Amino acid sequence: MTTKDTKDTGVTTKNTGMTPNLTPMFTPEGVVVIGASRQSGKLGAAMARSLAAFPGPRALVNARRPEPAEGVYASVAEAAAHTDGRLDLAVLCVPAAGCADALAEAAAAGCRAALVCAGGFGEAGPEGEQYADALRRVVERTGIRLLGPNTSGFFAPQLGLTASFVPAASGLPAGDVAVVAASGGVNHALAFDLADAGNGISLGVGIGAGLDVTAADVLEHLVTDAGTTAVALHVETVPDGPRLVAAVRRLAAVKPVVALVVGRSDVGEFARSHTGALATSWRTARAALRQAGAVVVDDERELVDAITALSRVRLPAHPDPGLGIVTAQAGPGLLLADRAGTDGIRVPELTEATRDTLGGLLPPLTYQRNPVDTGRPGETFAQVLDATAADPSVDLLAVYALTEPDSVDVASAAQEAGLGVGSPAVVVVAGPHEDVVEQRARLHKAGIPALTGPTAAAGAVRALVTDARQRARAAVAGTEAPATVRQGVPAGPLDEDSAKTFLSSLGIRTPVRIACATRTEAHRAFERLADSGQPVAVKVLDAEILHKTELGGVHLGIRTPAELDTALDAIDAIEPGGRRYLVEAMAPAGVDLVLGARRDPVFGPVVLAGLGGTAAEALADVAIRLAPLSVAEAAAMPDELAARALLDGWRGGPVLDRAEFGRVAAALADALAASGREVAEIEINPLRLIADGLIALDAVIVHTGAVAGHPGQETDKENDHAQA
Repeated sequence: MTTKDTKDTGVTTKNTGMTPNLTPMFTPEGVVVIGASRQSGKLGAAMARSLAAFPGPRALVNARRPEPAEGVYASVAEAAAHTDGRLDLAVLCVPAAGCADALAEAAAAGCRAALVCAGGFGEAGPEGEQYADALRRVVERTGIRLLGPNTSGFFAPQLGLTASFVPAASGLPAGDVAVVAASGGVNHALAFDLADAGNGISLGVGIGAGLDVTAADVLEHLVTDAGTTAVALHVETVPDGPRLVAAVRRLAAVKPVVALVVGRSDVGEFARSHTGALATSWRTARAALRQAGAVVVDDERELVDAITALSRVRLPAHPDPGLGIVTAQAGPGLLLADRAGTDGIRVPELTEATRDTLGGLLPPLTYQRNPVDTGRPGETFAQVLDATAADPSVDLLAVYALTEPDSVDVASAAQEAGLGVGSPAVVVVAGPHEDVVEQRARLHKAGIPALTGPTAAAGAVRALVTDARQRARAAVAGTEAPATVRQGVPAGPLDEDSAKTFLSSLGIRTPVRIACATRTEAHRAFERLADSGQPVAVKVLDAEILHKTELGGVHLGIRTPAELDTALDAIDAIEPGGRRYLVEAMAPAGVDLVLGARRDPVFGPVVLAGLGGTAAEALADVAIRLAPLSVAEAAAMPDELAARALLDGWRGGPVLDRAEFGRVAAALADALAASGREVAEIEINPLRLIADGLIALDAVIVHTGAVAGHPGQETDKENDHAQA
């Protein structure tokens, strides 16, 4: 994980001017380049070359070397006066120190949007921050929308608009995929990769420092862009988590969003020298975007495969779509089926009626239950595709075949079978490069995603299924209101007994316990609790001690008064003295979870669930949700854990009641929300699953300003014990 210094990147400034939308930027009537140059190595020269193909009004400004006869003017006002049409967009190719004045000049001349490519602002230290502040003031005063600084620009191929200092971007094909990237370099890299995979670009935007226009702004702009069917999102910096989530949620409701988040490892110093880094954990950012409806991927290759599919096909919302596989070569089909199983995608057995149909189309020795192995494909290939896709248990078809002109034309067979929007499918065609490119182009024209191999197809299938599942969950969640306990945490600090008392008030079960002020009271408590014949736990009771074990403040399995005295002696030896004690009944053995609600610095209240103990921390096996959340949303969290089998009766163990877990998690989230900013986090670790349900064995509530651990990490190491 990396951290973000807001001074390095600039926090989004709310635009209060007269131009709240981004149409003047991305669909300008005319463009003016400020700082145009004749020297080929200069930024202004590169930008002028890139914009040369723009079909609308275009003007060049160079205050030092104006040449009006050649269309280079001394000011934006002069350029506007000599240009037919409105100059909406100003492209600033001047050093950081001169950008604010140039921006003000452009706004005064009627420009409503501007692009600043230069670096040397917040990422360059105090002097650069002064330049950034000057830009902010112009934006606030004039209402002009500003993209950048520190970006290589943007491009809209269908308009012939390449506002990028990478002239090669002018060769990108027009299409219906938009790229919104934190980095201008990533914007270009993804666009070229998407084009190589047979996709066209509707808009590609590099956000850069995000001083005014942020990713959320561009995503909101794309909601109503009829020329965009899918959006690739690259995230490095999140200046406003809730706004980004709201924008993704709104966009994903009408067109798919595929997101790639930077920050899996510590790249903080490098990121700060670039445009910034996440001020939240990589996992939290991914979880937030996923909850908002984005398909989250691990790398750029997965992103390209996902977009290739989702820009052409989108499954109806479905909690568990079934995948049919037809392969003309058994080995690649096995790879597809194996990957589907690993990804948790259902590959149902085909119905008897479908198998009967296939039996009349295929040789008898081929496998026909799903996957369907055709052997060397022949003239019945299209009918095989049609029959498999029509099976009632199949919601998506994946097809693999080599280009074999003497045997079958894959693209023709797919179209004959009616594959495409009405019958969702992804197709892999392998063979000589020229043949594959030709087949892919025909398939794409028919609205059928064509991929380059089993791994790519598996990624596309996973994206399509994930998108359908997430929209199904969102539909269910939308019918349920968040939990409404609305009971805030008492004023702190709270010791373990007080914290557990509060949990009990939320309906969360806790062990029987007695808080004791003296050794005499501790012995009386022991006598009461030991009557059941079960051992007890004795702990130091002090709100200031979060890690009791390290200080000798936790003693387990106490069965006799002598053992109790030994435990009390150890607790009394902790400095400073005057300790209180907690005598508590021990819980049966079970499976330990950690459940916490905390305030994320970027996204606000979040809930985290995972397996308890140090192993879970090392494996980072956690599920995260933004709060508040409904019981149904919370109940789905355990199913995201890699070790979820442990919660379903593993080797005769207890079975987690998802509804009970959902109620506990939703109540915790609501309690944090009801407490306002007075409470930083609430954590139960462990929340033990035993035969008759869940029980909170320890609780820590941290008020704002206090020293706190983090949900998912050990808050109290005695909780690794097996309280049995």
